[in-house]
Amino acid sequence: MTKQLKPFEQLFREHFKPLCGFAMKYVGDLEEAKNLVHEVFISVWEKFDTLPQDTHYRSYLYTAVRNRCLNHLRDRKKLMTLENVAEHKIAEENTAMEIAELEKEIEYAINSLPEKCRQIFELSRHEGLKYQEIAEKLEISIKTVEAQMSKALAVLRTHLGEFLSLIFILIFP
Repeated sequence: MTKQLKPFEQLFREHFKPLCGFAMKYVGDLEEAKNLVHEVFISVWEKFDTLPQDTHYRSYLYTAVRNRCLNHLRDRKKLMTLENVAEHKIAEENTAMEIAELEKEIEYAINSLPEKCRQIFELSRHEGLKYQEIAEKLEISIKTVEAQMSKALAVLRTHLGEFLSLIFILIFP
């Protein structure tokens, strides 16, 4: 049996615009709605000759468009979820790389301090000693400890200036 162009063409002309409006309610985008309705009509055309004579085409088309829209929304949601997962993973990898680079820069900056300055800084920051305790341990004045800590922090600020935004993000997420 050959495909009957006239009945199909009439069906298309009669229902295309209303079906686009119907699809638009689901997908919210006119071009996407038109594409989905076209896909439905292509599918109907491919099996037009095999559909039963008593097919109620209006109901058939609206059901097909609704299903196509729902499938489209489901697939779009899956795709968006996959994209979000991928973006999140990339962001985590970038943050891990930035943290590793930051740790390396901190170590470099601390190692670039003069010996006595580095020793005072490490006693304060790594061992958690107070300035008075550092002064007693090293047998120096508290003013010397304060001056060396100021010097150490100034050097670190200079070396780590480009990482300040990352430091703030890590400290205040």
